Amino acid sequence: MREAAKAIIARARADGQAILTEHDGKALLADYGVPVVDERLVADLAGARAAAQALGYPVALKACSPALAHKTEAGLVALRLRDEAELDQAFRTMSGRVPREVPGVGFLVQKMVAGARELVIGMVRDAQFGPSIMFGLGGIFTEAMADVQFRLAPLTAFDAADMIDGIRGRRILDAVRGLAPVDRDLLGRSLLALSTIATEIEAIRAIDVNPLIVGADGRPTAVDALVVLDS
Repeated sequence: MREAAKAIIARARADGQAILTEHDGKALLADYGVPVVDERLVADLAGARAAAQALGYPVALKACSPALAHKTEAGLVALRLRDEAELDQAFRTMSGRVPREVPGVGFLVQKMVAGARELVIGMVRDAQFGPSIMFGLGGIFTEAMADVQFRLAPLTAFDAADMIDGIRGRRILDAVRGLAPVDRDLLGRSLLALSTIATEIEAIRAIDVNPLIVGADGRPTAVDALVVLDS
């Protein structure tokens, strides 16, 4: 296990967490080579303002805690904040929505990633078959379209390429409507990274990276990540 990932898992274990925070989950993925969004973890409005200034508007704002796995439904995500006034309003509104019983809540300020194509990658560990890696169409259509591929870990480069070519909607990975083709090499390396995580870190039971947004340049970027630990 890599050193940064080892520290993240150890800290989560010591705190009794069932899931990693979104920030820690993406830090672990980045340690293995998965491209993730540029973001800052802050504690207050002053920190949020400074982070947004450094990243450049527009930004996204999210509450961050291991006790907050479903933030969108709770109104704890604000997207496409265009300036400091919008950031201030979103921060104050969001702070009032955080449940009082949730301790130590931080806030993520993220650079907005623009892209018309959304993918999903993940891992699930089965008690009988072991870890499986998943790839498919992501975003709000993940469940509706059910266009996904699974392979048992460990993956080979051939397995990763075969998964990418195996979805029914694979044509959206090509150059379409002025968009560059998806960087399949980087996408394949991201799937191999999940395979390595699955084989090296048995403490992780599941990973859900959704969405993996593909920019106009074809580069996929993880803007959200849920990493579930075993019990």
